[in-house]
Amino acid sequence: MGGDAYEEIRALKARYFRAIDTQDWALLRTLFTDDAVTDFRDSVSPRDEALLIRGADGFVASVSGALAGARSAHHGHNPEITLTGSDTAEGIWAMDDYIWAGPACALPFGTLHGFGHYHELYVRQDGRWLIAEPRLTRIRVETH
Repeated sequence: MGGDAYEEIRALKARYFRAIDTQDWALLRTLFTDDAVTDFRDSVSPRDEALLIRGADGFVASVSGALAGARSAHHGHNPEITLTGSDTAEGIWAMDDYIWAGPACALPFGTLHGFGHYHELYVRQDGRWLIAEPRLTRIRVETH
């Protein structure tokens, strides 16, 4: 795989985590293709079909609404990135995240610590790598 593409995709994912944790929703929106399909159905138990979202705007609205009044810290580890074409790639990232729900937050827990993987498809459009299809699965969730 080309080193430039690998580094650009790693930086893209780093911006994703930072945008969520700083609640920079405008930045988050710039990281996705317009027609992104985000699949977070298996990030919760039981599986939630409402977490399959078509379109980047819908995803950003969903995340910003869910995290209103909360704080989070997301970490991605050990990326496995494969170039699948001149402008396409796929990746798997080990992840863990903490979410602390504030008193005005609608989340059904006080704190959440999750462990899992992002499985993603990337495309390069106009010279920029973007997230086209992220899928989050969790292997463990601890809530209090």
